[in-house]
Amino acid sequence: MPEQIKVLFDTDIGTDIDDAVCLAYLLRQPRCELMGITTVAGEPEKRAMLASAVCRAAGRDDVPIHPGTGQPMIVPTHSPQAPQAVRLPHWPHREDLEPNSAVEFMRQVIRAHPNEITLLAVGPMTNLGLLFATEPQIPSLLKRLVLMCGVFTTQLPGLPYREWNAWGDPHATAIVYAAPVTPHLSVGLDVTMQCYLTPDEVRRRFKPPPLNVVVDLAEVWFRRADRITFHDPLAAALIFEPDICEYVEGKVDVELTTPRLFGMTHWSTEAGDTPHTIALKVDPDRFFEHYFAITG
Repeated sequence: MPEQIKVLFDTDIGTDIDDAVCLAYLLRQPRCELMGITTVAGEPEKRAMLASAVCRAAGRDDVPIHPGTGQPMIVPTHSPQAPQAVRLPHWPHREDLEPNSAVEFMRQVIRAHPNEITLLAVGPMTNLGLLFATEPQIPSLLKRLVLMCGVFTTQLPGLPYREWNAWGDPHATAIVYAAPVTPHLSVGLDVTMQCYLTPDEVRRRFKPPPLNVVVDLAEVWFRRADRITFHDPLAAALIFEPDICEYVEGKVDVELTTPRLFGMTHWSTEAGDTPHTIALKVDPDRFFEHYFAITG
């Protein structure tokens, strides 16, 4: 039997729709033992309710869900609301969610399963930054850290110079990249932006639960976007199917000197110290074949 992988999922579900698309994948991935979901960014309790709606549609009320912090460590938030929460009345969901319990929950799970937990983080890094800063031993107790975070190469024209999650809490991002976690994988915009579907393709293919909930949430996203880019689902898929991408090792430093550049990720392969791995190239066709084979 293929190895079961214990995953903790930290997410800002409710802003970009790809978080919900990612959660649907994790819930249907037979090799994923989803140990819990934690939420981050503005209105974390509503984000947790959205996660519970997706879980309930998948028949997975057993997954622990814990709201985290709604504010970055130092800088003002640029994600104060969870827009997709307007769809919550459409779907059954939990409301008995303990506020601001994410960091303690993560600490307990990781300590209870030393060197067994893959921590997948696809939102601003605030929960992780607080966890790593207050529990310095935690990074060394992880099996693996996988992030959807950063911009590392210039493969695509028009790429922004910094990525949403790294920018969302740059100080927490710097803490996370300084943490002694091995292996440490980042999947950046330069790779994830190659994997996208149009609204019509999404409506056609997102049929079975829990994708039926996700496509409803996606209608909120489509009010301001003409596609779904599978940033977070690609990061999740690489935990189970790493050959979808090619990789390179090096070192990530996070810009904290110039405020207008806060959260910019500086990538180097020249230093002797290479604690970080980044995804370098992706096969989009292979990714989508894998994603829909798992989710139906």
